[in-house]
Amino acid sequence: MSTGSDVAVADAAHAPLPNRKVGLIGLGAMGAPIAQNFLGSGQPLVVRDADPAAQKRFVENNRMAVGAGDLTEFADCDVVVLILPNSDIVDQVALGDDGLLAQLGAGSVIVDMGSSVPARTRYLAQAAAGRGIAVVDAPVSGGVTRALKADLAVMLGGDDDAIASVRPLLETTGRRLIHIGPVGSGHAAKALNNLLSATGLVAAAEVLLVGRKFGIDPSTLLSVINASSGRNQATETKYEQFILSRTYASGFGAALMRKDIGIALELAHQQDIPTVLGNALGQVWGDAVESLDATADHTEVVRYLEQLTAVSLDEITPTDSTSD
Repeated sequence: MSTGSDVAVADAAHAPLPNRKVGLIGLGAMGAPIAQNFLGSGQPLVVRDADPAAQKRFVENNRMAVGAGDLTEFADCDVVVLILPNSDIVDQVALGDDGLLAQLGAGSVIVDMGSSVPARTRYLAQAAAGRGIAVVDAPVSGGVTRALKADLAVMLGGDDDAIASVRPLLETTGRRLIHIGPVGSGHAAKALNNLLSATGLVAAAEVLLVGRKFGIDPSTLLSVINASSGRNQATETKYEQFILSRTYASGFGAALMRKDIGIALELAHQQDIPTVLGNALGQVWGDAVESLDATADHTEVVRYLEQLTAVSLDEITPTDSTSD
């Protein structure tokens, strides 16, 4: 079987990063579709995942992807993209004795597309700079649905030159790329965005639960909200598709959202900004995660709120009374 070192550099006529070798680590719910977007643009990849079976399946299904046996097979990569669950895992992959910083050469770029702690991203960037390696944080928003359509929003942190060097690759998976500021800024923006997103989801749940208790059909009230000033991203894209349908299949876990909420609240604390609403949300979300299954989708937090209030968002039928 071929190894990462056998992969040819990209064809200059077709790939977004011509004559540069690209690696990607992390083939989970978001990593796999992002990697497929890169491959679909003509960019060969060296790939690795902590789950050998997932890595094997991905390589078998994508002819321009070659599996790496360990991190040494990324040594001659010019760019390595990380799509990992948290900063602890990023540090293991990048800062360990045999990690990426020990493998990559000067002039290479590490792109962290996960949701990491901004301060730890800056620490990684400082350590990498000592070896002539650049770090760009490029977390995304849009979930699995938009990843599959190469329609993500990408929040960029890093210096202009480093970002310019990887922008053509990121444009193959993102509809809109926004340079936020220096390294770590992308991860800060991602966490703050998710704090607001989670707030909107929970606030909408409370409104719909009150309405349902009063006797208003949840779908009807949702239509009112989405035609009015109370609408938000959750009411417009999540409630009908994932919550009222009871599929709970957005592809983003409740535990991962709790992590992002925590990052945002810690960032606020570091900036001496009180977050009364944010703290309340963090408590509710944490209680929900402890109550739900470990693999629960973040939209299942609404199911926890239904249990807490003893009110269901099931559709009102003609035989229902006007109140529960």
